[in-house]
Amino acid sequence: MIIRTENSGLVFIRQPDHAAAAAELMAAWTLDGLPGNPRRDSILSAIRSHDNGWIEEDDEMTVSEDGTPVDFIAVPFEVKTRVWPRCVDRLGAHWPHVAALVAQHSLTIFKDHRGKPEWQAYFNAMTARRDTLLAQCNPEVAARIDEDYRFVRMADLMSLVFCNAWPDPLEYGGHRVVLTGNVLTVTPDPFGGATVHLRIPARRVPSRRFASAADLGAEMATASNEMVEGTAVGAS
Repeated sequence: MIIRTENSGLVFIRQPDHAAAAAELMAAWTLDGLPGNPRRDSILSAIRSHDNGWIEEDDEMTVSEDGTPVDFIAVPFEVKTRVWPRCVDRLGAHWPHVAALVAQHSLTIFKDHRGKPEWQAYFNAMTARRDTLLAQCNPEVAARIDEDYRFVRMADLMSLVFCNAWPDPLEYGGHRVVLTGNVLTVTPDPFGGATVHLRIPARRVPSRRFASAADLGAEMATASNEMVEGTAVGAS
């Protein structure tokens, strides 16, 4: 779950809804040969589906010992390491290239943990999953996994900046991403001068301490539905 803290409460955005916004952003991308990339549909599918392993976690949610709702960054180790195998296995049965891109994502986002003993089983298992999936792809497709994955990572980061309302600029792949109010600006312009309109489903609850995940769930069940809205534009 993504949790935005605002003066009027906590705004919860489900991970698959963030992923859908990421796909919308990358669908408007005009650079780096993506419009004519023969694997574009698979790349966009990977972006749109990359967080479907979080569905169960978003349903149950997590509350810390002090009663604070826990977002996707702060969830325990066991949550992080069960989400991605679930997602990859769901996709892999029908779409090996899509699943391989998501497996590559799962390895990339945790790269800072690669040297930690407790993470070794996870990295070994996910690397094996990715390699098995790539073996099912056309060799030319498999050889471009790193090239194609850059789009997945860029889309994820753009959407995360917007959904989390992160105030600090972020740089990746030669692009700078910054959120000002409800306007996400990407430099240099990847959208060919177009404006991308974003409407992301969310729920708002009071900012308080919760006795348990069930207490938070009950609050969420009666929470008001709303849309987090904004735009993404390019700049030179």
